[in-house]
Amino acid sequence: MDAPSDLPYDERRADALITVTAHSAAGSAPQTPGAEILIMDRSLSMSGHKLDEAKRAMCAAIDTLRDGARLGIIAGNHDAHVIFPTTGGLARVDARTREDAKLRVIGQLAEGGTAIGQWLARAHRLFASVDSPGTVRHAVLYTDGKDEHETPEQLRDILTSCTDRFVCDARGLGDDWHYIELLLITQALHGTAEAVVTISDLTEDFTRLMREAQRIVVPRVYLGLRLNDRFQLAFVRQTRPVDAELTARQQQGDETHVPLGSWPPETRQYQVSLQFDPHSLTVDEPLRAARVTLHAELPDGTRGPCSETAAMVVRRRSTPGFGIAPSPDLTRVENERELGMAMRACADAHLRGDLDRADRELRLAIGLAESLRDTARLQLLRAVATSGPDGRLRVRRNVSRGQMQGIGVDSTKTATRPVDPHELAPRDAGLPRVCPRCGTTSTSPTAKFCEECGHRFGNAGVAGGPVDAL
Repeated sequence: MDAPSDLPYDERRADALITVTAHSAAGSAPQTPGAEILIMDRSLSMSGHKLDEAKRAMCAAIDTLRDGARLGIIAGNHDAHVIFPTTGGLARVDARTREDAKLRVIGQLAEGGTAIGQWLARAHRLFASVDSPGTVRHAVLYTDGKDEHETPEQLRDILTSCTDRFVCDARGLGDDWHYIELLLITQALHGTAEAVVTISDLTEDFTRLMREAQRIVVPRVYLGLRLNDRFQLAFVRQTRPVDAELTARQQQGDETHVPLGSWPPETRQYQVSLQFDPHSLTVDEPLRAARVTLHAELPDGTRGPCSETAAMVVRRRSTPGFGIAPSPDLTRVENERELGMAMRACADAHLRGDLDRADRELRLAIGLAESLRDTARLQLLRAVATSGPDGRLRVRRNVSRGQMQGIGVDSTKTATRPVDPHELAPRDAGLPRVCPRCGTTSTSPTAKFCEECGHRFGNAGVAGGPVDAL
């Protein structure tokens, strides 16, 4: 825990950065198989090639699941229908159920509208049929459209009811979905959001998601906070590997539990912010503001501490605010959040047709990404940038809506570490790729397959053909 103890005389806020790492125990295996629900969008806008590719991705995901896992499949439009299993609950995966599940997927037709909240509510009820404690509950959904058949308030209410019940990853296909809805879902349900601009990339993405879901080692983790009565909890945010506000709270005796979702072996970072009346603190007296303990769901479904308790200690100084240097790590977190806000402002402005505002926000975002040495987000921004007539950077006028949705989705992904300037990608990186087989130009610089003929892109074209525009 990184918690600067010295506070300026007139400060009203104390912050801590908490880094948590989950490890796989040597030789351990899950005692309870995971439960997986695949949610497919079969609304009318999915007709044709998109639905064919989505079915291929769903079938690949089914093939990736381990024997013994529990599986359910929901087909969603303006309603939600469990298409597998047809007998209720979730089915145990084996060779026969895999084939049955794939046949049900292949038989779906596109019709109706989009109500994503209904899909998630149906998944919630389906997961409730799993009575084994300590089960990892994971869902994945894709959509190609906006959530038009329910209100934002209805979606938020459903997400509140689903929080801490299961984890959900979400994917936006093509150009016509809305990245804000995906971020709303994945922040509430502790999942990942991605833009899949090239539809044929969905199969590889879903296969990877299934493999990652099977690496989860702890079904549920909670950040336990026991506060001194002079302090109030202002907010808790995840800061790495994605930036997300965590709003759910559960009271366990005198301790507040903040759900952190399911955990594979990885490292995450959180910012805890406390507020207080400065006049309630004695000058130069160390004071324990909070005790912080991690809790995990055990195989029997109960919660138990999985870390030592750490103390957040503060001391109010007589020095004014300018006399105490801020924490470099907390400053970086704030700057990374500002970068994300600029990226979302750029995407929003472009999507509503305000190109001048989009250009200004793009230049601001690129400057922040360069100063932070955030390679990943800098590459994304440069992929949609070009030099205007005045020599300044601006958004490419032929950039697709799907690419700008990707800027919005990826705005929350934070760098794992600063990198050296020579590691940054060149400014001409991210050009559209040209298929060496049929000559079709892809709509995305990160496409892995040609949208026209299905050719898999490599680092170079076939012998005698044109080289991919990387």
